[in-house]
Amino acid sequence: MRIPEQENNVSGIRTGALVIATLRDPREKCWGVLDGVTAAGVYLRGLDLQAYEDVLRAAANGEALFGISDLFFPLWRVERIALDAPSGTIPSLAEQFTRRTGIRPEDIFLPGAHISGDEGDTEPLS
Repeated sequence: MRIPEQENNVSGIRTGALVIATLRDPREKCWGVLDGVTAAGVYLRGLDLQAYEDVLRAAANGEALFGISDLFFPLWRVERIALDAPSGTIPSLAEQFTRRTGIRPEDIFLPGAHISGDEGDTEPLS
């Protein structure tokens, strides 16, 4: 009996999804948009989770964003990748970010994005 092939990833974590990557040696967590997973490692456009509150405050105040970059982690460092999803009554990081800033996190992870004005609009830098 032939088993039908699954579309994309069976796990439901696909390129473009907001994820939390847990790393080891040294231990750290990063939050961002998954750019890809290869045999060599994980590509992520995001930030160290320790900077989350600082970036959230900057976005809420229309200030320049910092700490967001293209990241690569060799596969041996990746402990796990989890979809940024709510857990019971606890909202996801993305939901918290949007609720507190009025900005979709996907927009801040665009290359060259910055926040302008009081409305929290994002625009690419020229």
